[in-house]
Amino acid sequence: MAFLAALTATPVLAQQASPAVEVGVLSMQRQEVPQGFDLPGRAVAYEQVAIRPRVGGIVTQILYTPGKEVRAGDPLFQLDDATYQAAVANDRAALVTAEANLPVKQAAFDRAQRLLNQGATRVDLETAQYDLAAAKATLEAARAALDFAQTQLSWTTVRAPIEGIPEVQEVSVGDLVTAGQTTAMTTLTRLDPIYVDMLEPSTRLLEIRRRIEDGTMTANRTMDATLVLEDGEIYTGKGTLVTPSAVVSATTGTVAVRFAFENPGHKILPGMFLRGTVTQGTTRAWLVPQRAAARSAMGDLTAFIIAEGKAKRVTLTPSGTWQNNWVVTAGLSDGDQLIVDGLKSMTPGKAVTGVPATIDAAGLVQDAPKAE
Repeated sequence: MAFLAALTATPVLAQQASPAVEVGVLSMQRQEVPQGFDLPGRAVAYEQVAIRPRVGGIVTQILYTPGKEVRAGDPLFQLDDATYQAAVANDRAALVTAEANLPVKQAAFDRAQRLLNQGATRVDLETAQYDLAAAKATLEAARAALDFAQTQLSWTTVRAPIEGIPEVQEVSVGDLVTAGQTTAMTTLTRLDPIYVDMLEPSTRLLEIRRRIEDGTMTANRTMDATLVLEDGEIYTGKGTLVTPSAVVSATTGTVAVRFAFENPGHKILPGMFLRGTVTQGTTRAWLVPQRAAARSAMGDLTAFIIAEGKAKRVTLTPSGTWQNNWVVTAGLSDGDQLIVDGLKSMTPGKAVTGVPATIDAAGLVQDAPKAE
């Protein structure tokens, strides 16, 4: 009987004698935290032009290399210009004729005016006046015709209207093109800077406005954004707000917010899907490392703190994320010891002892440096 009693007492004694487990902790202090929200986005070309001819003709030369950046005004295509050269010569001859005719009509008018009632009648004067006005009009028309003919001749060299990257040509030497045709000869895209349209839920916009009005959030004077590329790489450039849309999408319930990013290396291409973090203001909150919190079966965000030497589960109220942390506006108090490691086996009521720890840039727990 004494042996059985000893066996049944052993687990109780062992449980009573088990020491408290050491866990890494962070001391929670409320601070001003940039309020950022992760948003899906898509890259849009800053400028994109479909190159079409303004005059018709046979393509005689392709003057660019696809994929090689061109400047505004650089030639892209050359069209056969024989017809337009002839038109320029014809209009130039007409201009010379009009310029030669004007002094003759001017002299006739001056003579009729001088000899009025002395060999020239009023009818002669009016006729001379009409002929002079017609000669001036003919001269102006000839100048305009020559200017237009020279302009059309210049259009036979199809030039880049903007700087950018041209695509592979859609025409070949010898093809006939027509003015204003629907098919583009090529497409020219400017990649630096580049636009990124991010989709903000309209409900979040209402929440942000409410928080600004009740003072729990301070709006930034400028709105910045950072990007994460499709492969997970963090883009080093920072975007500036261009304009938010004034319309909520009827299908997605989102508002498109456009940002401009510098893109000197052309790493971001139009059509890419991206993730962006938009910093819209600051809020007083606690920063809880994402590794130290978990979602409950009900979807609540929870974490463990030390209370009277034991682990205590608390429910947090998150308000977005910042770097590797949850931005928490409720559920904690200043001075709370947040447990950041040993969480896989952590249960409420477990005896624990806190050891100061730090979180590195990757979100990993490190021992706090000891004071010298």
